[in-house]
Amino acid sequence: MNKTISSLGLAVLLGCDAAFAQTPPAANDKLAVLRSLKIDAATITSVERDSTATRTVVKLVLSPAKGSKINVEVWLPDAVKWNARFLGLGNGGAAGKINPGGLASASATGYAVATTDMGTAPNAASGIGNPEVWKDFGFRATHLMTVAAKQIVKAHYGKAPEFSYFSGGSTGGQQALQEAQRYPEDYDGIAAAVAAHCRTPLHAYFLWNDQILKKCPFTKSQDANIMAAANEFMAAREIPAAAGKFVSDPRCTAADIQSVITLARKKDPTLTDEHVSALRKLFDGPRHAATGERIFNGIPLGSSIEASHGHLYLFNWVFGADKKTEDINFSGDIDTYTAKLAPYLNAENPDLSAFAKRGGRLVMTLGTADSVVPYHSSIDYYERVAERMGGLDKVQSFFRFYVVPGLAHGGGPGINQPPNLLEAVRAWREKDTTPVALTGWHVENGNPNGKPGVAWEMPIYPYPAKTGWNAATSTFQPVDGPRGGVDRIAERFRPAAAE
Repeated sequence: MNKTISSLGLAVLLGCDAAFAQTPPAANDKLAVLRSLKIDAATITSVERDSTATRTVVKLVLSPAKGSKINVEVWLPDAVKWNARFLGLGNGGAAGKINPGGLASASATGYAVATTDMGTAPNAASGIGNPEVWKDFGFRATHLMTVAAKQIVKAHYGKAPEFSYFSGGSTGGQQALQEAQRYPEDYDGIAAAVAAHCRTPLHAYFLWNDQILKKCPFTKSQDANIMAAANEFMAAREIPAAAGKFVSDPRCTAADIQSVITLARKKDPTLTDEHVSALRKLFDGPRHAATGERIFNGIPLGSSIEASHGHLYLFNWVFGADKKTEDINFSGDIDTYTAKLAPYLNAENPDLSAFAKRGGRLVMTLGTADSVVPYHSSIDYYERVAERMGGLDKVQSFFRFYVVPGLAHGGGPGINQPPNLLEAVRAWREKDTTPVALTGWHVENGNPNGKPGVAWEMPIYPYPAKTGWNAATSTFQPVDGPRGGVDRIAERFRPAAAE
């Protein structure tokens, strides 16, 4: 029978002890097995017991092609503590390093766990003029990490994992959707938080904003006043708990945008005509200079302008470190950039039939106040999956998407990220416990784990449903929300995937 989840527990705190203890004699045989393990295109560089004496850490380098060097770590809890499950962890930003905290946290709760630097070590400059790094960062590193880690798990425990899961956010969300689209057999369940899956159009948005803000910068005070104006203007459309605090659904018209700009200027007389012109472009988003085609949408109302630019390393990959990013144009240069990177980096294929057929489960989130990975492309992607898969009901049977009201990329200012999406995915896959309402929280002048501050919880329903308010009972309730409502990125900026 199908069940529902009304709330989820908090994720475990991260912790790590990177030092290694002496190897107990009884473990020597297992370590020797791992050290002698043969994995295609891989070199195992280290197999050690760590200082907790409860797990084994394996480090390896994968080199599937000349110019490719992918660092991977696999952490293996002792058999008595293993939950018989494998977990792949995603990365963030341009990657380039291993996060030991996530590995320590996951292995402490029983997972055999792996992560990768995505082949971009020591930093993003490794991708300049190197298509092998583009492939690794886009899709290859995560898949090869998964294949190698499962071999290591089987060699160590004497059996394959009963279930395999992937969890990642931001760049990790790109990794998550690449796995579901390209390698549906890799994972049984996937948690994709604030997913940067529409990668090359997203970085075109960063560039668009960066070029505008270099010519017309905004102060922190101006940024705050513009966000406040959006919150005030959109308040009439909000439930009482959110009104004036954050924008839970920033989908809007050009007239709405103009009204917000007008109100912002009333609030802040330092905003000039030049600022107004810049805001119109920032809120509209990048378009092709020659054709007018939509490349990406604009900054969401109620989100930070300051956080919406930077992250321009992909343009260095294509044009080299010497070309000034302010000189990159939105016609021929964007066409060149798209042709070179998009087939490798974008995770935009709406055909998830193979993942669904094998029983895969996917939960994806995006925040409405996130100007680093704006919500528009994820709404459109989900709608395109529904079109391809035969309707919303069929998609929701294996893939649920949550638009988190007021969530920014690093948390706040509205509802914070629902905790532990991984546990929701695992319950759905293993127990047929379908996630319905996830619980997020909002904090006034504080944080959810300390004072001062008053915290309140709010259920978050799967798209297209929204959180409504029943004044008669003073309770939250699901209400029907609109479908779509965002400009679709032109198809040529989302070309078919390539190997």
